[in-house]
Amino acid sequence: MTETVLIQDDELLIERLFDAPPELVFRVWTKPEHLMKWWGPKTFEPIGVEQDFRVGGAYRYGMKSEEGREVWKSGVYQEIVPNERIVMTFKWDDGAWDVDNLVTVTFQGLASGRTLFRFHQAPFKTIEARDSHTGGWNSLLDKLTAYLETVQ
Repeated sequence: MTETVLIQDDELLIERLFDAPPELVFRVWTKPEHLMKWWGPKTFEPIGVEQDFRVGGAYRYGMKSEEGREVWKSGVYQEIVPNERIVMTFKWDDGAWDVDNLVTVTFQGLASGRTLFRFHQAPFKTIEARDSHTGGWNSLLDKLTAYLETVQ
């Protein structure tokens, strides 16, 4: 299941159902040794993870495109509930899309042992910026799905 829900013009909500328990999805989403194996949309490879994983701690993730262009995103963790929820600020270090917003990811355990994952990002200044992120995040989540199959 992949569902992108457009709530309003300035926000994005993506839901995924992962065939893995929330503890595993959370660990793979938060640990640098895992992030360095899958982070980024399909045409990007991870090149760096700097992270102080605590409320008030900063993070910075880098990736490189097939053409060799490096891009970095950064922010600060606002809330962390292990295996359940992460809230963090988000911006592109190069100022792309003039995005400076909030990302909330949730990991809801299901009776089947799977995880209902929700990704919410807002606000966006333009619909074009939101739609660009929709494609990038869905591609990244496709890579996460494939990676989870290797660490079960």
